Amino acid sequence: MLALKDQAPNILVIGDLMIDHYLWGKCERISPEAPVQVVAVEKETSVLGGAGNVVHNLRALGAKIDVISVIGDDTNAKELRDLLQDIEVSDAFLLTQKGRNTSKKSRIIASQQQVVRYDKESTEDISQEMQDRLMEVLKKHISHYDIVLLSDYGKGVLTPSLTKAIITLANTSGKKVLVDPKGADYTKYSGAYLLTPNKKEANLASQIEIKDEPSLTRAIVKLKETCDLTVSLITLSEDGIAIYDDTLRVHPTVAREVYDVTGAGDTVLASLGFSLAIGYDIDKAVKFSNLAAGVVVGKIGSATATLNEIIEYESSLNKSTSDSHIKTIDEIALLSSELKKRGKKIIFTNGCFDILHVGHVKYLEEAKSYGDILILGLNSDESVRRLKGPTRPVNTEEDRAYILASLEAVDYVVKFYEDTPYELIKAVQPHILVKGGDYEGKEVVGQDIADELRLVNFVEGKSTTKTIERIKDGHENNYC
Repeated sequence: MLALKDQAPNILVIGDLMIDHYLWGKCERISPEAPVQVVAVEKETSVLGGAGNVVHNLRALGAKIDVISVIGDDTNAKELRDLLQDIEVSDAFLLTQKGRNTSKKSRIIASQQQVVRYDKESTEDISQEMQDRLMEVLKKHISHYDIVLLSDYGKGVLTPSLTKAIITLANTSGKKVLVDPKGADYTKYSGAYLLTPNKKEANLASQIEIKDEPSLTRAIVKLKETCDLTVSLITLSEDGIAIYDDTLRVHPTVAREVYDVTGAGDTVLASLGFSLAIGYDIDKAVKFSNLAAGVVVGKIGSATATLNEIIEYESSLNKSTSDSHIKTIDEIALLSSELKKRGKKIIFTNGCFDILHVGHVKYLEEAKSYGDILILGLNSDESVRRLKGPTRPVNTEEDRAYILASLEAVDYVVKFYEDTPYELIKAVQPHILVKGGDYEGKEVVGQDIADELRLVNFVEGKSTTKTIERIKDGHENNYC
């Protein structure tokens, strides 16, 4: 993910711009005038909202952005332009419609809890003149962008006819269109690359109540077919994000604590757009957007996630004790099945790994590179003795398992007690079986179970046996 810091795709956002206004304070008494809280306001802040929050999220990720929208000729419009300039985004493509109210949502926050919200805005469709002018701007500049994001908040900018025209032009120009949709009728988004409805929105648009995997599949397929999408996607809140192209996959959420979901949908749209624009495939893009959303829901108010925050958050999620990655054969069988349902590619390898050395680490790193999850079968002490003799292993199975489980390349360690890991491989049913290069031309235990066998060459001169010999030699020569 560190490589993303060097990426700056050109992204165009079109949609309903608004201001998210916050009044922050404390509540310590009830009004004598009515049974309501009295909030003592201590500070006031404003940030970009709606499509503007998508823009703000993209800037936080390091993208180059332009935004096309229609706003009013009021004081809120001036404030909105200033907010764009604050994050170094041009307001050159903002069109002004006389008499229109620029959207502003004001929220009162007391002791980190939203108390009430009040809005000032226009929600009727923009005029035909504005629609025509918007299309003129788009036709002139669309070739400059890697991807187009439509952020529809139902405030009148993305009218049905205009939305269809935008998607048609983008497709003709070879640009993917990602849409955060609104309303019950998604036909105006027909031909988009993907939509990002949440479960409630998808229920409404598909007219299918999503309550289990079969109903989720029916709804997500119906949206794909009805809207002629390349990829169908539904966000499932705490259950993650579901995607469907040819098969259904559900990528689990990675949020630890949820304080405020305001703007989380904007973050999903922005992070998907960013990652797809730099060449990520859809599964990798969804994983990235899950991490970004996990960052923002841990903040209060419309928020953004920087690449550094996402990288740090991903790292923090992986902080766990090594013994939590040591599994029994029954546990790994269930876990492996679950991981496959999520679309993970499982790799399996095995060995004694008595005295860990650089050859082991490089072997395991290469094995992990072949898929998503590396499961390591570890010979028990008794099976090592049968293979290596009565003086081995040097380290106990508990010590070896714990050290191996601490390696970044290893996801799970499972001890086995037989002479071969055949029963363990049957339980895991891996996609890829990895063994050392010394098995070239030989029969490998479990290769009839795995989809594929790959051989990895060992680092020359690195082995536990040679390490033990050097230790003995040094001891005998008083080098210890």
